[in-house]
Amino acid sequence: MPQSMTGLNKSTFMKKTALLHYLFAFTLLISFAACKKQADKKDNDEMSVHSDDQSQFSSEIDGIANDADLTIESSGSGVTGRFEGIQGTICDASVTLDLAANPRTITITYDGTVCPGAFHKRQGVVVISMAQGVLWKDAGAAVTVTFQNLKITRLRDNKSITINGAQTYTNVSGGLLVNLPNLNSITHAITSSGLSVTFDNNTQRTWQVAKQRVFTGNYLTNSAVVTTTGTHTDGNNTGIAEWGTNRFGGSFATAITEPLVIRQDCNFRLTSGRVKHTTSLVTATVTFGLNANGEPTTCPGLGTYYFKVIWTGPNGNSITVIRPY
Repeated sequence: MPQSMTGLNKSTFMKKTALLHYLFAFTLLISFAACKKQADKKDNDEMSVHSDDQSQFSSEIDGIANDADLTIESSGSGVTGRFEGIQGTICDASVTLDLAANPRTITITYDGTVCPGAFHKRQGVVVISMAQGVLWKDAGAAVTVTFQNLKITRLRDNKSITINGAQTYTNVSGGLLVNLPNLNSITHAITSSGLSVTFDNNTQRTWQVAKQRVFTGNYLTNSAVVTTTGTHTDGNNTGIAEWGTNRFGGSFATAITEPLVIRQDCNFRLTSGRVKHTTSLVTATVTFGLNANGEPTTCPGLGTYYFKVIWTGPNGNSITVIRPY
């Protein structure tokens, strides 16, 4: 029979066993911390990319709305209800009108030209449809804006999105932008039950839109300001402007918590505002109109604006990222 352990051997054995338990626990702790760090980094990367996607999408939708305003108000009294309208052209597109059909249509064909001072190039077609008898100056007048393979590429990094589908653009308050100085403000609404968005990695998703744009100032003196808020509510989450599924397959809702401000004297760029992204795992706030240090900045003209993303995970951990837009 084997001999029993001596006191010294037993003590040594227990010390070795305790050391092994400690090393095992330490290894588990390190592995857990590494996994958590990787998970945090993955969430951070996904939230940063999604914030950039949403910012690009929202800005480009607003840009198309601006072009819709220009073309509608340049189309004559049969569409606007006013003899004199805004006269203008879109430097990267041709415009054709069919005012005899029902609905009447305005077709904008973007040709990929890079306009002076532009931050993007656009290729594809947008068709604006308005029923016969509807006058854009009237309160409640609505048009359908249909995107047909509209690909928009950001020049800074060649990041692109392609949009298909339709949205409704409504002149809520009535009035024309040419009369804005006399009207104090004009309110438009943008809604869509589903726009198809294809990202530059060929991921295709469907996003919904519900937002309101209030115009103030004077286009003729380069002082117009567009203030955007969200109008959709889901439970306790109010002020939602876009929602759907992001490129990573996760559901999201983006609420505007501080109005987004676009200024004409800043080349119609987004100069301030804040949104909140909500997903099943994290929430993030995104602040616009900042410099590279994450501080509010004045209009940089053709310079770069930055947004700051602060996201909070399920454990309360917080990470901050600053990126250009």
